[in-house]
Amino acid sequence: MNDRTTEERPETVSREDESDSHSSNEVGDERSVTDSVSEANTDRQSQYQTTCPECSGRLRRADDDVDTVCDDCGLVVPDATLDTSTTLYTPNRTSEEESRVGSSSTNLLHDKGLSTMIGWQDTDANGNALSGERRQQMRRLRKWDDRFRRRSSADRNLMHALGEINRMASALGVPDSTRETAGVIYRRALDEGLLPGRAVESVATAALYAASRMDNAPRSIDEVSTVGRVEQIRVERAYRHISRELGLKIPPTDPRAFIGRIASDVGCTDATEREARRLASEAIEKGVHSGKHPVGIAAGALYAAAKRCDESLQQADIARVAGVSEMTIRNRYPEVLAEADAEELIDTENS
Repeated sequence: MNDRTTEERPETVSREDESDSHSSNEVGDERSVTDSVSEANTDRQSQYQTTCPECSGRLRRADDDVDTVCDDCGLVVPDATLDTSTTLYTPNRTSEEESRVGSSSTNLLHDKGLSTMIGWQDTDANGNALSGERRQQMRRLRKWDDRFRRRSSADRNLMHALGEINRMASALGVPDSTRETAGVIYRRALDEGLLPGRAVESVATAALYAASRMDNAPRSIDEVSTVGRVEQIRVERAYRHISRELGLKIPPTDPRAFIGRIASDVGCTDATEREARRLASEAIEKGVHSGKHPVGIAAGALYAAAKRCDESLQQADIARVAGVSEMTIRNRYPEVLAEADAEELIDTENS
């Protein structure tokens, strides 16, 4: 019996030795990984300086983008190099591609998208349904979270105005960059105190109209006022006020920017559209568009091009699509044709 026990004991000991060696290898691997990470962090810290050598405060880049200044003691560290690179990571190793979690900031949200929000799902992190008591608690938390996100009058004002800008921009097909510009203009008007005595909707509509002109995505004042909730005269007054007080550099609207949309809506040929652009360009060079509605110039140039290309386009159809009267087209297209004929006559004489 003892001999048998002694014979089996070395095998047991050998198995224990194998398990000990296996665990020691795992520990060694973990230590090697930890050591490599610590060495990488040490090399990174040695390459970039992030703390003040005097008070260990946080360093930041100065206004001249040359020196580095301590936020606490004000010490200037000229030789320090800040780490401005982006640290990427993958949460829970769900993907091999490293990325950051969260959307970018935007001016179309009152808090620029930087605040947190409690989700509407009544489930936990594992997807399991919450109990009745926990659901009531989450509803109360969502209510208070919503109240804290709009606790000031400025936040409520921005939420309403930016919502209106998004609604009108969607109706007009305005690109996202122009929406961002409109959000910036409205924020500036709010900070400068230009809103008292004016409706939020009128200033928001005027900001969108100004942004569309600044970003070369023009929409006429008639189109913007149509999707707005206030009268056109109030939008025009708000637009003149904010453009004057904020010093916005808004170039004159180019009539050629409206030709493509009008031509597409009336269904004319490409040759007529090209001729309309050429006629409008000659009219702009001669200053015919000065003091006149740009949409009227575009509609008149399109009708004049249709007559030259022998295409049957009715003034009523163009006026309905462009949002101008037939009288405007009848007044504008002879002026456009006169400048084009004069230019052609000069070219003929020179040749």
